[in-house]
Amino acid sequence: MKPTNIHNPEYFHKVVDCQYACPAHTPVPEYIRLIAAQRYSDAYMVNWYSNVFPGVLGRTCDRPCEPACRRVRVEEEPVAICRLKRVAADNKDTDDIVSRMPTIPEEKNGKRIALIGAGPASLTVARDLAPLGYSIDIYDNQFAGGGMMRSQIPSFRLPIEVLDEEVNYILTMGINATFDVQVDSLKEVLDKDYDAVFVGTGAPRGKGLNLPGLEDARDHVFLGIDWLASVAFEHTDKIGKRVLVLGGGNTAMDCCRTSMRLGGKDVRVVVRSPFEEMKASPWEKDDAMAEGIPFYNNHVPKEFVTEGGQLKGMHFEKVEAHYDADGKRSLVPTGEDLVFMEADDVLMAIGQENSFPWIERDLGVEFDKWDMPVVDKTTFQSTNPKVFFGGDSAFGPENIITAVAHGHQAAISIDLMCQGIKVSKRPPPMTNLSSQKMGVHEWSYDNAVAPDLRYAVPHAPLKKLLKDRKLEVELGFDQSTGYKEAQRCLNCDMQTVFEEARCIECDACVDICPTDCITFTENGEEQELRTRLSAPALNLSQDLYVSAELPTKRVMVKDEDVCLHCGLCAERCPTGAWDMQKFLYNIGGTLA
Repeated sequence: MKPTNIHNPEYFHKVVDCQYACPAHTPVPEYIRLIAAQRYSDAYMVNWYSNVFPGVLGRTCDRPCEPACRRVRVEEEPVAICRLKRVAADNKDTDDIVSRMPTIPEEKNGKRIALIGAGPASLTVARDLAPLGYSIDIYDNQFAGGGMMRSQIPSFRLPIEVLDEEVNYILTMGINATFDVQVDSLKEVLDKDYDAVFVGTGAPRGKGLNLPGLEDARDHVFLGIDWLASVAFEHTDKIGKRVLVLGGGNTAMDCCRTSMRLGGKDVRVVVRSPFEEMKASPWEKDDAMAEGIPFYNNHVPKEFVTEGGQLKGMHFEKVEAHYDADGKRSLVPTGEDLVFMEADDVLMAIGQENSFPWIERDLGVEFDKWDMPVVDKTTFQSTNPKVFFGGDSAFGPENIITAVAHGHQAAISIDLMCQGIKVSKRPPPMTNLSSQKMGVHEWSYDNAVAPDLRYAVPHAPLKKLLKDRKLEVELGFDQSTGYKEAQRCLNCDMQTVFEEARCIECDACVDICPTDCITFTENGEEQELRTRLSAPALNLSQDLYVSAELPTKRVMVKDEDVCLHCGLCAERCPTGAWDMQKFLYNIGGTLA
């Protein structure tokens, strides 16, 4: 193998698994160390630069970072990265945060940008472009900003005051926001001579089931996302005693838990897939079950049962999941009798779709066979060079943090286009490597590796929760518990940097490594070399760190997959051939 090019910014970025897994590439270990140091405002701003909504995401994020956490190399549970984000948000100094917001130029740059929809993607675009002197107009059909964060996430998960605070940080940047207006024509927007238009309208149309009996039952059958919005905007304040929620995603979890708070006594989640294959996040399912909501998996809805024009319940067919040689699933009926479940109301939470009837088809914006806009996955530019898409409107339903990531990249593209630069010419990420050695055997970070079980997040009492739909379920970590959870972080942004010229091949680093991730051996082709290491490197998704040839003709090979970044190799090395260097990676478009 050729020596590893550690100067490639993506090499060490990939090793910081949590940050690499985050769509917005939030520097997770950096803000966790700040929390441990009780520098909550600093930790908040590190988050704000990249993920824009620390308080919101500290409660609602889908947590793609946590399965990637290196703590699972030591124990079963990852660091509670998401909930630590909330610790920063809950304990920050608000006045300090306001004083750190970017300065908005009094004199604009002459470029006007329209944002359609005021969800997380659009707000991110506004946040990134306003400090550069762009004039930003936002149009949204709700009465306030936030998009689906406001209309579809219940208050018991996301208090409205938290959302308002973080949305307003952006809207007070000189943004011209027009609410309670429905954009019915993209042509009309383009005719206003904007330099660019960003579409961040989400996936606003819920999917339904056209089953026998629907017509008679229609007054008691609702689309989940529409019903949640009706509750959020206080148009709906009650539901029947017996409720069936169809679907197994996070929207279904929000529907069933909200139903319990609006008077539902027998609330059931019915899903066609096996329980373990439900799309809902594991913690969402856990919270629903903790509130006494049963799940009926492997039940396919067949018909609405009505009597005298009144909904009585539904029939379901029991199925089994069968898998072919390629792992493709099919649901096969068991042959048992149909299962009848009583219901006063039914909530269908089986998916969401995009809807673009307001985009004229003669504007140069091409659509594919699924009636989705053709959008470049890097630049987020459509086939009309002035029109960009992001969030759920770009490629279908995702999540908040993905929408934020789209917004960052779209903002970069809009800025490049307005400067007359090709949008494909992306700016490189900002990176920095700095040694963490302070003295002999002394490091500026906590490098102990020890068993440390994840700390549980306290919840409000169940009896109170089910009486008040606005009472937040999770109470969050207090400062003491937040510190202890932060200490579980293994500082995977502290990179092991090897300098061949200093190495005397004493193997001291090999002897002390707790995971046997370092091997000195003859070079070879990667596939064969992986089998000759002290511990075979079987995870091909993580790179090998390979040195140049040493005096003995051997090379140093380190398996990045199992390295815990403990620093023991650098501490033990008698010549300083190993150094621990903090790697900081900021994506272009963030203001850090």
